[in-house]
Amino acid sequence: MNVLHTLLVIVQVLAALAMIGLVLMQHGKGADAGAAFGGGASASLFGASGGANFLSRSTAVLATVFLASTLALAFIGYQRPSAPASSGSVLESVPAVPAAPATPAAEGASGAAGQIPGK
Repeated sequence: MNVLHTLLVIVQVLAALAMIGLVLMQHGKGADAGAAFGGGASASLFGASGGANFLSRSTAVLATVFLASTLALAFIGYQRPSAPASSGSVLESVPAVPAAPATPAAEGASGAAGQIPGK
């Protein structure tokens, strides 16, 4: 189970880093307006419109992989170890605190205010 957890964490981190890279490589919506005035977008690596489709589909696939690995990690993390289940409440396992001794009655109640006891 520990190997599966480590493998899922590695897949999740790699998918997250690849997704960040793909999102940063994509052009924004305003980039199309610049291409109409000689922006040079037609000379890209994937062609005039092929790059947008390839990058957006790759991002969607990586987002799916990231979501699946996140759900699998949450499921594995929710699984409790196979230790014997304790019956009762969590509060029953807390050790009992001894009761504090009763406070004695105030000694100055019968004397005059401002007097020092014992004099």
